[in-house]
Amino acid sequence: MNNQTDAPVNTDNYLLRSVHTNNFPQILDQLGISLVVSTYQAGKLIVLRADNGVINTHFRTFKKPMGLAANHEKIALGTAYQIWDFRNVPAVAEKIEPAGKHDACYLPRNIHITGDIDIHEMAWAKDELWFINTRFSCLCTLGHPNSFVPRWRPPFITGYDLTDRCHLNGLCLKNDLPKYATALGETDTAAGWRKNKANGGILMDIETNEILMRGLSMPHSPRWYQEQLWLLESGNGSLAKVDLNQRKLETVAKLPGFTRGMDFWGNLAFIGLSQVRETAVFTGMPITQLQERICGVWVVNILTGETIAFLRFEAGVQEIFSVAVLPNIRFPEIIEWNENLLASSYVLPDEALAETVKPTSEIAMAETHLAKGNQFYQEGKLVEAIVEYQECLKLQADLTRAKYNLGVALGDNQQYEAAINVLQQVINTEPDNAEAHNSLAYAYSQKGELEAAIKHYEEAINLNGNFAKAHFNLGMTLLKNGEFKRGFAECEWRWQTAEFTPFQCPHPQWKGEGIMDKTLLIHTEQGAGDAIQFIRYIPLVTKRCQRIIFVCTSELIPIFKSVPGIDKLMPPGELQLSEFDIYVPLMSLPYIFDTTLETIPANIPYLKSTNSNHINISDTEYKVGIVWAGSPTHKNDHNRSCKLTNFLPILQVPGVKFYSLQKGEAIKELAHISRNIQIEDMSSQLNNYADTAAVINQLDLVISVDTSVAHLAGALGKPVWTLLCFNADWRWLQEVENTPWYPTMKLFRQSQSRDWQEVVEKVKAELWEVITGGRRQEAEGRREF
Repeated sequence: MNNQTDAPVNTDNYLLRSVHTNNFPQILDQLGISLVVSTYQAGKLIVLRADNGVINTHFRTFKKPMGLAANHEKIALGTAYQIWDFRNVPAVAEKIEPAGKHDACYLPRNIHITGDIDIHEMAWAKDELWFINTRFSCLCTLGHPNSFVPRWRPPFITGYDLTDRCHLNGLCLKNDLPKYATALGETDTAAGWRKNKANGGILMDIETNEILMRGLSMPHSPRWYQEQLWLLESGNGSLAKVDLNQRKLETVAKLPGFTRGMDFWGNLAFIGLSQVRETAVFTGMPITQLQERICGVWVVNILTGETIAFLRFEAGVQEIFSVAVLPNIRFPEIIEWNENLLASSYVLPDEALAETVKPTSEIAMAETHLAKGNQFYQEGKLVEAIVEYQECLKLQADLTRAKYNLGVALGDNQQYEAAINVLQQVINTEPDNAEAHNSLAYAYSQKGELEAAIKHYEEAINLNGNFAKAHFNLGMTLLKNGEFKRGFAECEWRWQTAEFTPFQCPHPQWKGEGIMDKTLLIHTEQGAGDAIQFIRYIPLVTKRCQRIIFVCTSELIPIFKSVPGIDKLMPPGELQLSEFDIYVPLMSLPYIFDTTLETIPANIPYLKSTNSNHINISDTEYKVGIVWAGSPTHKNDHNRSCKLTNFLPILQVPGVKFYSLQKGEAIKELAHISRNIQIEDMSSQLNNYADTAAVINQLDLVISVDTSVAHLAGALGKPVWTLLCFNADWRWLQEVENTPWYPTMKLFRQSQSRDWQEVVEKVKAELWEVITGGRRQEAEGRREF
């Protein structure tokens, strides 16, 4: 929940993983180029850079980045309602650590507010930026003070509105002027193109208003290159040449994905591939018949049609919109919002530059330490960053930027008392610094001083009412403090932060009104534990709508079949827009239903084991399931998870047969446990949460760290003891040993950070008493809340 203005926001829960052919970095090296890729689905602008024989995937966070125009000097990026103008400032590249590594640095120079117009492809024509305005069905340029200036629209479009009449998408220049455009339909009604998106695409001549080709399958990315017109027929997953005389396509290559985004260098085409996820828009495309659809960047030889290299995204990115070559730039940096770097970088006319006075060596050295600290922070090297910030302040004690960043780094390094001291100094100097109040509040919250945290989050919001991160942080802190009604309201700001990507859907979001004649789509948004915890709201939802479609991961579907009121369960994938009328994120339901501590739906059990009869446990001993580690991609996993060896005191309690419900890499730790300890590894039989539920139903107790299995046991109404880290998640409140979410759950808390010994000894003592004292019923930990 922290936020440092001098380094990009580190979204720890965002996993971006890729693999590539060995020759992909070699190709970039040989050509002396790098690539920029936009993905609106993941909310990222990704730079692909060759780095010692591998591809360095460097990403920056934006809200719905799509259209992209890039060259050696500048980058234009279209986002949800803005166009960002970046310029390459080589002098700044020299300031970025490690020295000599970067050969370009693109800094934002202007941000133009366009409004939500669904900006698609962009290009500079004679140094003027042109862009596709898809919602208004026109081609535009910028003109202050206007949001945009319409310059051309297809001849069949009769007027401007926001209804996306033909899904105008692709723009091609010829002789440095706009020449060709593509659209998904020759229609003049609201979203009319959707009716025949599989074969309704067209190619148009902007200059003559002539429709050159019809019957295309989702055409995208028209390009004039080597005296030839090229385009991607995305619905077929193909790269094609256009024969303008015969008005025909010649397919050059078929690719294993939805093709969109393309640039050329030499005889190579760099093409974006998308998996085609989620909804509606892509249903019925020929490409959807492929068994495997891939997301990545493919390199195709345009002379032969052969794929010669590729980079494939394994996680985090499912759709690509634009791909652009940065010519003669091997290792660029793009700064979206780096307060200190932007504040200390100046682009001046040559006449003024000739008369500037160089700073003293002491000030220059302080800035050097600051830059090094920022670089270390970006790399996650907190200790090194702290040292550099401290060295900077020794030379220039009044440099508030360095002091602020020091406080942030200290907080991230869990040195909360020191962070509070430093950040308070910043606020004493700059009482109107909203970022400093937000970061100070974060440090207080991590110490467990919630009232102080709430005070400073509120001050940050008073100073900047649209500070989404502070709103969301305040919401999480209020929830932990038991103030649910206000807390869930503040948490609705999450969709305006970089960590969360909103569900892309033209239908309205449900706010709780009566919709008894409508079908509601509910989608999960975070982890499996959250889905299990909040699916309890379905019975309340059924009273306000006609039908429910529930979208969740496939591992959850079998256990969720036991929830009454869900008409259709499905994993993320293709869904016709006509199947539902309105949608809501699952974790917005507590807000919609005005949840308080007293009104939490707690009709336990609300999940039931519905299958997995092949899993049988027949031991007569006291049976305990254990889980010691959660998902390693969770942002707080380093605190909430432990090692199996931490559980050893528990495992040595006699008269107990232990069953490992652990999944993932942590299973390997079982091999290092003494054979004298009875642990049966159940992982090979646990294919989904219904399988896990079948095992839990046959156990006497589950002992787990804060994972989805603990939620599952609680939802099944089974006895569960949950081991919590010092700064536990909001849902477990503070200090209490019980939880209103799960009456059969007992909480065991760390009294100091990362100290599992005390917690484990408490659990061991209670388990021993249950076994030896014959008080097994007390394992349930039932409490009145």
